[in-house]
Amino acid sequence: MPQDAVLSVQDVDKTFTLHLQDSHQLPVLRGMTFDVPRGACVVLGGESGAGKSTVIKMVFGSYGADSGRILLSHQDAVMDLVTAQPRQVLAARRETVGYVSQFLRAVPRVPALDVVAEPLIERGVNRAAARERAGELLARLSIPERLWKLPPATFSGGEQQRVNIARGFIIERPLLLLDEPTASLDGRNRGVVIDLIRESLGHGTGMLAIFHDADVRDAVADLTVDVQSFTPVREEVLA
Repeated sequence: MPQDAVLSVQDVDKTFTLHLQDSHQLPVLRGMTFDVPRGACVVLGGESGAGKSTVIKMVFGSYGADSGRILLSHQDAVMDLVTAQPRQVLAARRETVGYVSQFLRAVPRVPALDVVAEPLIERGVNRAAARERAGELLARLSIPERLWKLPPATFSGGEQQRVNIARGFIIERPLLLLDEPTASLDGRNRGVVIDLIRESLGHGTGMLAIFHDADVRDAVADLTVDVQSFTPVREEVLA
């Protein structure tokens, strides 16, 4: 694993079994290889169906890989996420890998302020201080204070996405995964997200991202990996 990398994906293969189609084997990725250096934003490029989200989910541990290595710099050691046990993957998520997806998944009836503050509280930060930091991020992302005590399930799609972004950026992790974080945002809030990304990169966070928004991608990408060059079969349902 390169010394400056927080993540190294090496010769990874992934095949899906389509159980509703006579267990047909669908190869999605072959020989996927790239590194994510600390303080750099690596963007996954390629058409819909190339397997970009599949790569993100393998790094997060939601999908398993068939072969190869996904090496993560975790607590002064190197963890291979392909062979790691579930408890090890969960530990990596707590301490090392953050994930901002398009959709917010939160416990019902929990106020937005506490949804955002939770990662800090889990790390032992005083609740009042964690909620203060959460409020700062929510305000920065144009979530009015009158909504902070309401559960995000009552919010619009764009508001929920901004809550999700605030939660993802509230603590600095060595690696942050971004899956279309600006998909439902207006121009002003896209600019705020660009600023948040640049600030985190400046603090040494490595990022692996998917952006369909060309302006955001061009503003933050240090390197683009063409996922299609590792895709043996195109299948749009597996985007």
